[in-house]
Amino acid sequence: MAFDGEARTILRGAALIDGTGAPPARDRAVVLEHGRIAAVVADREAGDGVVVDLGGLTLLPGLFNCHTHLCLSGQADPARALLEESYATTVIQATLRARATVEAGVTTVRDLGGREYAEIAVRDAVHAGLIPGPRILAAGRAVCMTGGHGWKVLARQADGADEVRKAVREQLRAGADVIKLIATGGVMTPGVDPRAPQLGVDELRAGVDEAHKARRTAAAHAQAEDGIAFCLDAGIDTIEHGVFLTEALVARMARQGTALVATLVAPHAIVEGGVAAGIPEFAVKKSVAVRDRHFDSFRLALRAGVRIAAGTDAGTPLNPHGTIVPELALMVGAGMAPLDVIRAATSEAAAVTGLAHETGRIAPGLAADLLAVEGNPADSIKALDAVRLVLAAGRCVVRRL
Repeated sequence: MAFDGEARTILRGAALIDGTGAPPARDRAVVLEHGRIAAVVADREAGDGVVVDLGGLTLLPGLFNCHTHLCLSGQADPARALLEESYATTVIQATLRARATVEAGVTTVRDLGGREYAEIAVRDAVHAGLIPGPRILAAGRAVCMTGGHGWKVLARQADGADEVRKAVREQLRAGADVIKLIATGGVMTPGVDPRAPQLGVDELRAGVDEAHKARRTAAAHAQAEDGIAFCLDAGIDTIEHGVFLTEALVARMARQGTALVATLVAPHAIVEGGVAAGIPEFAVKKSVAVRDRHFDSFRLALRAGVRIAAGTDAGTPLNPHGTIVPELALMVGAGMAPLDVIRAATSEAAAVTGLAHETGRIAPGLAADLLAVEGNPADSIKALDAVRLVLAAGRCVVRRL
């Protein structure tokens, strides 16, 4: 029973979670042809083909991680590790992280800041079939103000609207799929306050305009009130982190259709590990100050009906690449129903990233990005870690049947 990406293949016997938020369905078969979903039919109507029996498993769309950094290690001090290693080592490590990610059932990621476009090289190698990995939407270098968050490792500094336009155009020239703008300070940059606005509204508006002209989406690292408000004024597509949201801000986000990618696990992992794990003291202090407020903001957004897409900020301290289940579990713990969390990691994430026409649901015509797990993640989200089968664009990368 080989998956060659070409033969008509029938996946049968599994409970089916289609990614729309609907409860699991029974007695359905998913028919695959040429790396895509050809049909979803009653089991008895599947017809001929190579049959793969998934009896006892749950089949769902491949997951999204809408905020990763493949060039960061997830070690206790990943910025220091990145600055000390060679560029060649970064490329190799990013390749290995991409493989670990897809093997965990995450078949699409957004990389929101890398090193000298190593992540774009990995993206292209995955697309060419040279290495296993998820579909990668890459931002290239984030755009920050001089001395802004991320300036030493993942960002390109720019001041003023014209310079921001130029910086965005450089990322587009390098092949960026999405543009990342730094609107506030952050936890992992020493000497900056997460609550302080950085790029101004005119600069953000210029960056968003350049992204949208090129038919790309724009994501903003935005943790606090003023910076988030500037992003909403500028027409940003996604707010990353959103630590200090308010009732007024979430109402605006819901009205404008702006999505939140909360990355709850990023400061949570830093607080849990602490200085004893080797995490820099400045990052621990800032994370302690923001963690509880971060969860409060997530609940505000949830109640207001803000669009929510799943992302982890993978690569930050003690936040490794691979599974996104720790983030999804925190989302459930913060009050989101498991099926809604799965939707945030599948169809909603696909819509937010502009990929709803390609993936995110189990539906005819979409790519065969599929994940089969033991147990029922609609009851326990942690079942998503019991991976038995992963298909990425029809290619089998995990098969434990």
